[in-house]
Amino acid sequence: MKLNRAILRLAVPSILAGITVPLVGMVDMAVVGHLGTVEGLAGAALIGGISVGTMLFDLLYWNFSFLRAGTGGLTAQAYGRQDTSEIGRILARALRIALLSGVALIALQWVVVQLAFLVVDCSPEVRALATRYFYIRIWAAPATLSLFALKGWFIGLQDTLRPMLTDLWVNLTNILLSVGLGFGLHAGAALGSGTVTLLPTLGFAGVAWGTVIAQWTGLFLALLLARKYLSLSHFLKILCAKRAEDFQQNADNQHVINQPDSFFSLNRDLFLRSVGMIAVYIGFTVIGAGLGDRMLAVSSILMKLLMLFSYFTDGFAYAGEALTGRFIGEKNEDGVRSTVRGTFAWGFGLAGAFMLLYGLGGTPLLQLMTSDASVVEAGRAFLPWLLLMPLIGCPAFTWDGIYIGATASKDLRNSTLLCAVGFFAVWFAGRWLLASLGIGTLTPETSLHLLMAAYFVHLAIRSLYQTVRYPQLMAQVFPAQNR
Repeated sequence: MKLNRAILRLAVPSILAGITVPLVGMVDMAVVGHLGTVEGLAGAALIGGISVGTMLFDLLYWNFSFLRAGTGGLTAQAYGRQDTSEIGRILARALRIALLSGVALIALQWVVVQLAFLVVDCSPEVRALATRYFYIRIWAAPATLSLFALKGWFIGLQDTLRPMLTDLWVNLTNILLSVGLGFGLHAGAALGSGTVTLLPTLGFAGVAWGTVIAQWTGLFLALLLARKYLSLSHFLKILCAKRAEDFQQNADNQHVINQPDSFFSLNRDLFLRSVGMIAVYIGFTVIGAGLGDRMLAVSSILMKLLMLFSYFTDGFAYAGEALTGRFIGEKNEDGVRSTVRGTFAWGFGLAGAFMLLYGLGGTPLLQLMTSDASVVEAGRAFLPWLLLMPLIGCPAFTWDGIYIGATASKDLRNSTLLCAVGFFAVWFAGRWLLASLGIGTLTPETSLHLLMAAYFVHLAIRSLYQTVRYPQLMAQVFPAQNR
């Protein structure tokens, strides 16, 4: 019961914060969708511009997800050892990387945009709008990457309340400012006639500036909240420390990666893991885009509905990450094994609830996402795929949290690269097999079924690989107990 309370204490705030994430995108799209014609561009182009611009940042920032994952696992293990000095050094290292990377992205923004549009195909109007959005929002890069690091650090400290408060602040501020700056905010003057402009009307650009302001104010809030664990003077002392001192090794630590070469190899492996995940999602998007407008709409809606489950199960993955790292730091093997059992029990309980949701509410969910009757009708044929997401996705996402807490970066890297190979192998081999059976030219509907099969094979590979590797992971982490 005590462990279950700890899991829920860590998971519930993360779930509540995660729910607000899709709301930001929905509000941003609604704002630009109601701006009318702007500079001769209709609503469809504006929605396309915000969608492509947001996607560019999703792809860009996914490469830096190691800042959250690596920081969280290392901090949790240092917390378990009660090594307060190392806890401070971990944050300092992560923030240095985040700030330097953010500044580099600002400096290279033109190059990043040109490279991005080599793989993203869209109309000239949408490209121009997405580029404008990118050039504004990129100024939040140092703050956004620093928030990745701070979120991982808080989770490692067994604290998901502070990252929840930060996420809620960022997302709600983003929503309010996107609306306010998009349409403007005016009030009647206290004396006389006329109005007072509280927020200028920036139109399409206001959505991007709303995100920039929200990210920077969120960073300042997170730093204020971090003072519970680390005083400002102590943090500045660590941040300005010499490199050798910053990477000082703890002689009592046998299982935690905290030497200079190991620290960067950890983040290198996690970066390669991100590359594998990006390859799958880019592949899914690009392939879906080639199936025609209707199947593209169906595939996009299906992916959003599939990801709805991940927003919830990520909460238990974060709990598994925090507790696994803590118990490894404490050299408590029973604690790790209990954490694995507990997080999987809660995860599969959540999976059962989502299977009911998808099974009973599939068509209403489609109707909620679109009013196009033809898309809803086409989407009904693919609803059975939704039922697989909780069953196959739960172990994949839950194991990720366990392995991140154990800083088992090589296993995370290998499983993700292997599942990316599996995704593309199923897609291309499936097309060849169907053609060899005499089906000939694949219909868009058949192709989307094959694409969904490839996506779930990639999740299954992640789940299977990490399940098989778990006994070896425990033997590596607790060698004395497993002789």
